[in-house]
Amino acid sequence: MTFDVASTARKSMGNLHRASEPDVLKPLLDRAALTPESRERVMGHALGLLADLRAAQGKGWVNQFLQEYRLNSSEGVALLSLAEAFLRVPDPETADLLIADKLGDADWRAHTGKSNSTLVNSATWGLVVGRALVGEGQAQSALRRLIARAGEPFVRQAVGAAMRMMGEIFVMGRTIDEAMKRMKKPEHKGFTASFDMLGEAARTHDDAQRYFRAYTDAVDAVGRDPAAGHSISVKLSALHPRYEVARWEECVPALTEMLEALAVQAAGKGIALTVDAEESERLEMSLDIIGKVAALPSLKGWDGFGMAVQAYGKRARPVVAWAGALDRIMNVRLVKGAYWDSEIKRAQVEGLSDYPLFTRKAATDVSYLAVARDMLDAPNIRPAFASHNALTVATIMEWAGNSRDFEFQRLHGMGDGLYERLVREQGYHCRVYAPVGGHRDLLAYLVRRLLENGANSSFVHQLADERLTEAEILADPVAKIAAVGGARHPSIPLPVDLFGAERKNSAGVDLADRTTLGETVSSLRGFVSLPEQKDDLAQSHKGRKEEAKKGRWYCRRGLPRMAGRSIEDRCAIVERLADLLEAHRDELMAICVSEAFKTIPDALGEVREAVDFCRYYARAARDGLQPVELPGPTGERNVLRYAGRGVWATIAPWNFPLAIFLGQTVAALVTGNTVVAKPAPQTPRIAARAVALAHQAGVPSDALILLPGGPEVGAALTADPRIAGVAFTGSTATARKIARSLLEDDARPIVPLIAETGGINAMIVDSTALPEQVVADVVTSAFRSAGQRCSALRLLLLQEEIAETTIEMLKGAMDTLRLGDPGDPATDVGPVIDQAAYDKLMAYRAGATVLKTLDAPAEGLFVPPTLIGLSRIEDLTAEWFGPILHVVTWPSGKLAETIRSVNAKGYGLTMGLHSRIARAAEETEALAEVGNLYVNRSMIGAVVGSQPFGGEGLSGTGPKAGGPNYLHRFVVERAVSVDTTSAGGNATLLSLDEGGI
Repeated sequence: MTFDVASTARKSMGNLHRASEPDVLKPLLDRAALTPESRERVMGHALGLLADLRAAQGKGWVNQFLQEYRLNSSEGVALLSLAEAFLRVPDPETADLLIADKLGDADWRAHTGKSNSTLVNSATWGLVVGRALVGEGQAQSALRRLIARAGEPFVRQAVGAAMRMMGEIFVMGRTIDEAMKRMKKPEHKGFTASFDMLGEAARTHDDAQRYFRAYTDAVDAVGRDPAAGHSISVKLSALHPRYEVARWEECVPALTEMLEALAVQAAGKGIALTVDAEESERLEMSLDIIGKVAALPSLKGWDGFGMAVQAYGKRARPVVAWAGALDRIMNVRLVKGAYWDSEIKRAQVEGLSDYPLFTRKAATDVSYLAVARDMLDAPNIRPAFASHNALTVATIMEWAGNSRDFEFQRLHGMGDGLYERLVREQGYHCRVYAPVGGHRDLLAYLVRRLLENGANSSFVHQLADERLTEAEILADPVAKIAAVGGARHPSIPLPVDLFGAERKNSAGVDLADRTTLGETVSSLRGFVSLPEQKDDLAQSHKGRKEEAKKGRWYCRRGLPRMAGRSIEDRCAIVERLADLLEAHRDELMAICVSEAFKTIPDALGEVREAVDFCRYYARAARDGLQPVELPGPTGERNVLRYAGRGVWATIAPWNFPLAIFLGQTVAALVTGNTVVAKPAPQTPRIAARAVALAHQAGVPSDALILLPGGPEVGAALTADPRIAGVAFTGSTATARKIARSLLEDDARPIVPLIAETGGINAMIVDSTALPEQVVADVVTSAFRSAGQRCSALRLLLLQEEIAETTIEMLKGAMDTLRLGDPGDPATDVGPVIDQAAYDKLMAYRAGATVLKTLDAPAEGLFVPPTLIGLSRIEDLTAEWFGPILHVVTWPSGKLAETIRSVNAKGYGLTMGLHSRIARAAEETEALAEVGNLYVNRSMIGAVVGSQPFGGEGLSGTGPKAGGPNYLHRFVVERAVSVDTTSAGGNATLLSLDEGGI
């Protein structure tokens, strides 16, 4: 390795992925620009390529099929959804429901006879018949009876055949031998292949080993005929189930060893091996692994090693510079990028400072061209340009001149017609990226590719749009970006502006960036190492009843100082508190880690949620608590006003000792009340720091009183008649006690109780769900935060036909979890909160039917993640607040009955559903008696303002925290009516040019 050059190139990446889009694009625009003369030649080449592409579109039935059913149409979406799920559904009943769901609403008849392809028209008629069979009405019923008499599941077989046909179009072969044989067919004459063993990512170590064997087998097979020129593509995330920065020390050495073995094997066979690109948060890990393998002495003289680079990433150019600085020839495949949508969402959810990629398609095209030019000029890079874009291809041809010392690449099943003449008549080389594997593995790949190439802004999509002219299709991306000054796409705000004018999004920390993660860990350890407070916060709370009385009286005195402020003043104080929370983020995270045993991501989420509560309630107060003018007869003024109730008691839990503690407290303060805030006895220090920051923000010291203590302090607090309201989060049993105490004194006013309690939260999974996604969401929902969230998954309900395979995958995913110090970024599951919780959970586990558990550290209050089997839903009678998950099966066709059985438990906090059947989601939404329903995602992590949180039944009173109705529970409503005519007439009427004598 040319160490200094490579090191400099690596450092130049720096924080480029967080730089502003115009700043990153500025040097790329000059590099990607064409001279007027070059532009004229490029357009000539591009027009010829465009003609070839359009000619190919008219020939292939696949091209015509995709053109007929575009992804932005309801029919295209239906087909895509059906293709994604159908072939993995094992039971006929659910398969029929899926077909009915996807074919039932689209207008297939409008497509009949439209295509030049007999096969496409035949397929369309099949869809029309399918729609009739699953639709409603007399004709449909008659047709269904006819098919039933034939004794054949006609539609199911037809759809299955169609889906397998789609698979055969986009997959080169089910096995590597089949794929290599297919590459010998006449349509592939002159082309070589890069075979990709299908598999989006490993979820278990068994998955990783299976994929590794598939790669070694593929290298052996391709190596039997090295003269054919085929190669292998390797996806690192398929080789390790925890390919993430927090597990760097574990996964990077393991992946380096596996990649070395594959590279040595490929070198011995004389074939090429390319490492595929991954999401941007894995880039640094990928470069570490690739760099170490590239430097191996055993691979000297082998020029077959390579890597892929995604042009939509802001760091693409320095990555190529780094690859060119390695002391060897590197094959570099330049692609536009495959994870754009998910990376945009991640940046928004994580509250990052900017996006790691470009937000405009034209900006990606500019980046691609600039990087392509660098690659053509780099002496140690052997370029490969993967593109279906005629303008991109023509530009590269222009820059390359007479050289053929590079190759083009295209996806198998797409881009037909673009390269055939270039390869067979002009001597260019083109490699086909060819997936290999079973149809089940193909589906995730297929959906990703179709979404990537079917987006409105993609060249493939524009080519199929007959309304666009050739000039529009071949418009210069440099000119497009220059015209907007390189600005970010207006429909994609920065993560901080996600909620628009309503409020700022809370700032996150990019824990997927190794440097940032290291700095964060060091900072947290610095705070944790400070001497703990020596006051009585963490001591016994006995004898505090007198303090409770004093605190309430003190807050009563402070009431005019809070209620007398304007709404704007109170909102400003709360927003200053949000800013202070962000300024002291590391300190607050450190206390959460040390006191509440939160992992680093959970501690970050805790601070961000507290910030979001502050800003959301400030905006809600400004918008929702202003006086409201009401209608009435002429000469009368009617106004509805809101006022605080008085002194509120807020009682917070230990599992969200900052977010819930402040959420309840801030809601009371911003509505003009004063607060006596009692934190959980396990977590007083974080509450004390939050109160200190609130006072610093401007909350009067006698308007917010911290009252640490145990149950006896809480009982004394809620029993006092001077308390005007109680906001409580905790157990259902304690909520009942509080409710009774508020009614015991007949002389006491009736005061509101806002209670958020627990739940027996269920996730229902049918056979259309993607198992890999299900398992990832189950592990997150059940075991993150050591299962100590009120929203956590307690009961997994699997359809019988998929239960065995899903449970086996879940067991494998559980094996990847790491228990340990919550301050270690590699830790997934920390200890439970205290000895009492530990003893209760461990005693329950001892008497249960354990299907899977893990080893736990010998020291500490570690309850290992545990999977427990039950026979019936009814067997789970209580909430077990820890990393314990119960599993029950349910029969196909019994979704409604399953939901009713969950409802019968009386809890109603969260529920999850994993299904690709839209009607299943609609049925669950209609029947589920829960506060929060999550479809095809995890069940935890409700976002303030986006997913208002709270339950019903035994799970709480409402209104929902972080929702539009929450603040109104903290106020009284007062209506004032004034008769303006009583003082001598209605001046408003008198001013009109009507009436009089």
